[in-house]
Amino acid sequence: MAEKIDTFLDIEPIDLSKVGIQKDSLKDEVAVVTGSTSNVGLGYVRAIAWAGGKVVISGSNEKAGAEIVRVIDAENAPGTALFVKCDVTKEGDVKNLAAKAFERFGKVDILVNNAMNMRLNGPVLGSPVSDLDLAYEISGRGTLLTIKEFVPGMLERKHGVVAYSTSQFHYSPPMIGGAIYGAGKSVATSITMSLANEIGAYKDTGVGVFCMIPAGVGRGQMKVPVMPDGSEGVIDPDAPPPENGFDGPIPPEANATGLVYSILNAGRLHGSGISVFDAFNAMNYPYPNPGAVRKRDARRLSDGELTLVFCNMGPGFGD
Repeated sequence: MAEKIDTFLDIEPIDLSKVGIQKDSLKDEVAVVTGSTSNVGLGYVRAIAWAGGKVVISGSNEKAGAEIVRVIDAENAPGTALFVKCDVTKEGDVKNLAAKAFERFGKVDILVNNAMNMRLNGPVLGSPVSDLDLAYEISGRGTLLTIKEFVPGMLERKHGVVAYSTSQFHYSPPMIGGAIYGAGKSVATSITMSLANEIGAYKDTGVGVFCMIPAGVGRGQMKVPVMPDGSEGVIDPDAPPPENGFDGPIPPEANATGLVYSILNAGRLHGSGISVFDAFNAMNYPYPNPGAVRKRDARRLSDGELTLVFCNMGPGFGD
C-alpha cells in the first residue's frame, strides 16, 4: 500500500501496480508536462514518476512546484523531479524550459501538453474576446511552441511520445464547461492531430502522437477507492453501475493511470484520441467497479472523416 506523505498538496497515495503497470515501465524516460502544478497535471507527473520516469514540472506556481519536487522525490528517489517556472504563451519561457530539461536530464522522451486556464470558461455571448485570445495563446501557441522545442529531438532519436490532454472540441454542454474553454482546447487538439499526420507512421518514426480526454477529474465525496489498492474503502461490488458511467469525480491519480497506460501504448494510439474511460476499459481498471465504466464498440475514423467531423455536428437537413 502506498504511503501517504504529509503535504499541503491535494494528493492521495498513488500505486499503478494493481492494474498491471510495472514500477520500471518508464525507466530512463524523461517527461515534460505543462500545467502540472495542480489537479490533472499533478496527477500526470506523479504517475509518470511512479512508473520510473524522470519528470519536468512546468507551471507558474513556484511554491507548489517546489513542493511537488519534494513529494515526488520522496515517493521515488532524489533527483526524479525538476520544476521550471514557465508561461507557455512566451517563447522565451518555453525555450528556457527546454534548456533546463536538457541540462538536467540530457533529453526529453515524453511531452504532455496540459496547460490551460480553467477560468476561461465562459459562454459565447457572455465572454470578452480577450478570453478567447488568451485561451488560444495557452492551448494553441503553447502547444506549438513546446512541440517545436521537443519533437525534433524525438524524431532524430526515433523515440518519443507527444500527448495532448484535451477535454472537448465540438461544443460545450453546460455540464462540461463553457464555449471559450472548449474552443481553446480545439485548436491544440487540431495541432496535435496534424502533427501525427505530418511526422508519418509510428513504425517509421518511433514517435507516437495522441490526445487523451480526461473526464470529471477532481476531488469530492466518493464511495470508491482513490486508487485500485482499495486503501480508501470500496463500494458494494453488487451495486448497479451509476447511470452516467462513474460515481463521483475521478481522482487525478486514477486519471493519470490512464495516461501512463496510453503512453506505454502510444504506437497503437498514434493519430488517435482516447478517453480516460476507454483507457480504463483497455487496462481493466476496476474504477469505480468492474461494471461501472460503460463499454462501447469503437473504431478509428479515417483521415477524411476526421477532416469533416466539424461538418457532422448536427442533423443537417434531417427532420
